[in-house]
Amino acid sequence: MDPLGAPSQFVDVDSLPGWTDAYEAKQLDSYQNPVEKAQVDIRSPFPCRKDINEKIILWKGDVALLNCTAIVNTSNESLTDKNPVSESIFMHAGPDLRDELQKLKGCRTGEAKLTKGFNLAARFIIHTVGPKYKSRYRTAAESSLYSCYRNVLQLAKEQAMCSIGFCVINSLKRCYPLEDATHIALRTVRRFLEIHGETLEKVVFAVSELEEATYQKLLPLYFPRSLEEEIQSLPYLPADIGNAEGEPVVPERQIRITEKPGVPDDNYASDEEGLEADLSFIGSHAFARMEGDVDKQRRLILQGQLSEAALQKQHQRNYNRWLCQARAEDLSDIASLKALYQTGVDNCGRTVMVVVGRNIPVTLIDMEKALLYFIHVMDHIAVKEYVLVYFHTLTNDYNQLDSNFLKKLYDVVDAKYKRNLKALYFVHPTFRSKVSAWFFTTFTVSGLKDKIHYVESLQQLFTAIPPEQIDLPPFVLEYDARENGPYYSSYPPSPDL
Repeated sequence: MDPLGAPSQFVDVDSLPGWTDAYEAKQLDSYQNPVEKAQVDIRSPFPCRKDINEKIILWKGDVALLNCTAIVNTSNESLTDKNPVSESIFMHAGPDLRDELQKLKGCRTGEAKLTKGFNLAARFIIHTVGPKYKSRYRTAAESSLYSCYRNVLQLAKEQAMCSIGFCVINSLKRCYPLEDATHIALRTVRRFLEIHGETLEKVVFAVSELEEATYQKLLPLYFPRSLEEEIQSLPYLPADIGNAEGEPVVPERQIRITEKPGVPDDNYASDEEGLEADLSFIGSHAFARMEGDVDKQRRLILQGQLSEAALQKQHQRNYNRWLCQARAEDLSDIASLKALYQTGVDNCGRTVMVVVGRNIPVTLIDMEKALLYFIHVMDHIAVKEYVLVYFHTLTNDYNQLDSNFLKKLYDVVDAKYKRNLKALYFVHPTFRSKVSAWFFTTFTVSGLKDKIHYVESLQQLFTAIPPEQIDLPPFVLEYDARENGPYYSSYPPSPDL
């Protein structure tokens, strides 16, 4: 207890600046032009919501000192872990806490258990056990860490708690990568507040100095405080953002049940010929269907004997493998090139994706990672109609994408990419690039030639895409003003490029 008249060491959560407060103060210091909602087609799965943001607090400090309804303790299965968070909680709560924990008889990984707060300012302590991280068991670790956060929040809801203080559940002793764990923590809290937001008034993320920068970087992805921040954060969202509750999703483990399992699937074609009519029905629906002999399927593909439906199925499996790898890889080095990004919409309301050729140092980067990044970014974009704008401006031999790479990209991507791509604007082409594109679209791939539009100037591009709907690299503006006149050179470039 504090001596009479001495200031309390505990911190009231109501006295802490909120996540929104810090942003508003920053906005007053450096004013930015707002983006009108009517001008941008926002597709972020985590849109800006002021009511949710007002509940969030990021605080650098000791979670044991928070004066809130409950704080979270991260421990081991026997609830005796000696980590900085636990030791501080035990020290401030007093000896009664250890006696109470002995009655709980431990806690399994991913579970959450409740005790009193004893001498803490917090009324309760919610104890949880984070997973031990091994890269080969990454999926299991992600699911367990999600369960930690979800079960803590569910317990807070059941106990009608008003405020909760989270420590960083993934401790250093358990080797969980901080950034990966932070993604899971933030999206789980965000999804919970979307569904059960009325049950909690404040959620505090209590972090150390080492953890603060990571939380500062990732919070805007899941709790954007303005339309501008939402748009800027969108390209940096991971491909796996979980389901509606934030739980990690493994496509290979999803069970799909048809509406009428007893009715044969029209899209299914058996790989074997000559089956009896009464046997062709067995296993024809999605739930009961078994995988065929993979080696046999590959041999038939090489021999050109596999049916069209079976080919599509094989291609979908192949794409899913690429997508899973894209979600697992660290692609931050490719993202930092800013060679691929989403901007506004064209005159038809379709999403505009930009590719900057000059920003692709082909000879210096791993092109397989570039392919993974393309899949990572485009998978959720390609579900609807979109257009591509490729800036060939001032590219040289070090930026030329090899035709073999482009062919591989075209072969790997899902059918939705090709179906929903409505136009490809090739800006500032050279004679050589036009010839290369003609050969590629004529002899290498099909169905793309009619979608390519060669654009000699930005003025021509703006007839299809309004200038306020596309972020232009400064060097593109300068080049176009020099070559085609300064008619559009007054258009401000994006500050992020």
